Amino acid sequence: MPEQIPETAAGGTLKNPRLVTPDMLRAWPLPAPSGTKYTRGQAVVVGGSCATPGAVLLAGVSALRMGAGKLHLGVAEGVARHLAVAVPESGVTALAESSDGSVTGVGTGAALERETSRADGVLVGPGLDDPEGSARLITEIVPTLGDETRVVLDAFGLTVLPDLDDSVVDALRGRLVATPNSGELAYVLDRDEIPDDEVAEATLAAAKRYDAVVGCEQWVAADGRLWQVTTGDTGLGTSGSGDVVAGAALGLLSRGAGRTQALVWAKYVHAAAGDALAMRLGRVGYLAGELPDELPLVLRTLRGD
Repeated sequence: MPEQIPETAAGGTLKNPRLVTPDMLRAWPLPAPSGTKYTRGQAVVVGGSCATPGAVLLAGVSALRMGAGKLHLGVAEGVARHLAVAVPESGVTALAESSDGSVTGVGTGAALERETSRADGVLVGPGLDDPEGSARLITEIVPTLGDETRVVLDAFGLTVLPDLDDSVVDALRGRLVATPNSGELAYVLDRDEIPDDEVAEATLAAAKRYDAVVGCEQWVAADGRLWQVTTGDTGLGTSGSGDVVAGAALGLLSRGAGRTQALVWAKYVHAAAGDALAMRLGRVGYLAGELPDELPLVLRTLRGD
């Protein structure tokens, strides 16, 4: 079923994109959180090589901070025990890893099927560092997904998309949310690079090619429409910040938001959280790990909690 977007929040065109503002978001309210951790949505994050375990932690905590009720992490076996302690609110599944600590993808489908088959949203990518393993991982996970499960792809989980079998890509169409940076966006569009003045157009092109909702930098594109987030500043350009965006979108998907709504809200709330930290700590120098604590505070100001 197509996502219902109120006219007051409808996207714009390439020449006249829709500016995302607090008033616009309040006119496009999120599903009200209620009930138990199960009715508030189940989120799964898959990634976390031994070299970059923190990405999964950032994404998972961000999903919970945005209102997801239940979280499960799938990570390289070498970091599974540590993340179980670092994020005690989550369940953790150890995934097969190579000799250098990268997730191989072997056996991932069977290892995670119990979680992915009933998840409301699954995020794949944070902390993955091997393209072959990432492609195998996605190929194994996709057949285990529930009919209504939405998928967020980020980082290596996204850049392997052009290399996947057509059957896997087709199974992701209509349920996919993508959160690339400009380099990753160029890769999925088979381009060498994307100049700053072409990012909006390229975001629209990627959304059309993969039947996805795509957010890159200040832009979100879906169904030929475009939203622009002008909140936020250079301090957001810090290691791990993208993992927070992806996790925030996952959290909103898990609690029942549509794909476009989830990413538009996530991009704005992430940017506004950065602005709040900049006011207290300075324009640059705050950490991505400080962003998740700000997310529910921004949601409260927007009446999204």
